[in-house]
Amino acid sequence: MSEAREAHAGSPMNRRAFLKLGGAGLAGAILTACGGGSTTGQGGKEQSFAMGSASQPLSKKYAGQTIAVALGIDAPVKKLLDKFTSQTGVKVKWTAYGWDALQNKITAAASANTYFADVTDVDWSRVGLYAHTKWFVTLKFSDLNSLKKDVPQLDVFTVNGQLIGMPNDASVMVSTVNTKDFEQAGIKKMPATFDEYEKGLKQIQKSGVNAHPLGIPFAAAEGLSTYWYQLTGGAFGGRILSDKFEPLFTDKASPGYKAMEWMVEQYKSGMVPKENIDVTDSTEMQSQMALHKISSIFSDYSGNVSILYNVPSQSKVVDQVKYIPTPGIEGTGANLGNPDGVGIPVSARHKGAAAEFIKWYTSTDIQARLAGAYGPVATGGIAFPMRLSSMEIFAKNTAAQGAELLKLFRDHSRPVFPGGPPPWYPTFSDAVFTNIHSAALGQKTVAQAIQEIASTAHQPSG
Repeated sequence: MSEAREAHAGSPMNRRAFLKLGGAGLAGAILTACGGGSTTGQGGKEQSFAMGSASQPLSKKYAGQTIAVALGIDAPVKKLLDKFTSQTGVKVKWTAYGWDALQNKITAAASANTYFADVTDVDWSRVGLYAHTKWFVTLKFSDLNSLKKDVPQLDVFTVNGQLIGMPNDASVMVSTVNTKDFEQAGIKKMPATFDEYEKGLKQIQKSGVNAHPLGIPFAAAEGLSTYWYQLTGGAFGGRILSDKFEPLFTDKASPGYKAMEWMVEQYKSGMVPKENIDVTDSTEMQSQMALHKISSIFSDYSGNVSILYNVPSQSKVVDQVKYIPTPGIEGTGANLGNPDGVGIPVSARHKGAAAEFIKWYTSTDIQARLAGAYGPVATGGIAFPMRLSSMEIFAKNTAAQGAELLKLFRDHSRPVFPGGPPPWYPTFSDAVFTNIHSAALGQKTVAQAIQEIASTAHQPSG
């Protein structure tokens, strides 16, 4: 098992685990972002690359070249990569890294303006940083408007009209419930609003079906941050930051403030298991939801029903857990997206061949195949394809509640930060999960936690 596979554990939830840079690495990244080093690639000029049409046939213009692909998942089966080589004449040298190692290598190479890979990861949370530093070339698709119709999460990778990377899978935060627990508590209709959701959880607890029915991962890690984002946007219909990256959560009447108050109260009241103060999102899904220790996760990961909860070898709740439309204040709320992406560093040696690879890897057919639409994927698979056209194939052939997932993805998917996350997102997220964790422990009030987080929301000085 590779380092990357250990990090992802064969499941989609860990691929979004944000393993932040150490203090020195992060400081270096922020320094570079503010003008402390070369950030604009060869010759100090911002670069872009004309990708042509995303749907046009692959070209053999770059035949004979070998590209280095560095991602946080294992390579697809050799047969699939050989298919790409037969179509383009381009060979692929694929290296799978653990998430932490990959982000450090990207930062180190970009800061020094040295070659690392031709294609590598563009994490959703770092799009703002990369747009500011110009560490990745801007991707120019001639059919961008039509592409947007098939790739709902393209906006996540777009800053000021510049496409920094292409999503290479889809990820939206969704709500899951153990329908058997709800039914045993006398709840015949699954909750459609947040008020109904909250009342349902209390009824499950009061009836004795489950003493601690709600999952919230209160460990000081990125999963706690994304839970707050989803609760703010999905349940309470708000946003964390404005278009100018100003905090929108400091007022007690704001959705973000209410969301944090609600989360902390659920922990203190016992709705959430006490052990969850040190439980991460992936552990919660694998060791609590799948093993029937909790009854619902408001901010779960798309694909978990198929690849975790309905897998007998990993789950005690097969055919019990279902996705429900996100319970909002007045109906269905948003499903915030945090997908992985791929891009071309400015220091890439074979940008043309890299572009052909990205078009191939994110095509309708390959995305469907990587998600297992045509049968089990032995290695290098993804949980959820990033194209609607791929999703339609995937949902029809394999996915539990495929039609429901497709509708949530197509109609309700929204970026966490419209216009891209701020360049200083790593510092901000660290403050988010550290302070919510402390508030749940009672080490500070919600008001104090809110103010601490707000103090990190700032424009870079460079």
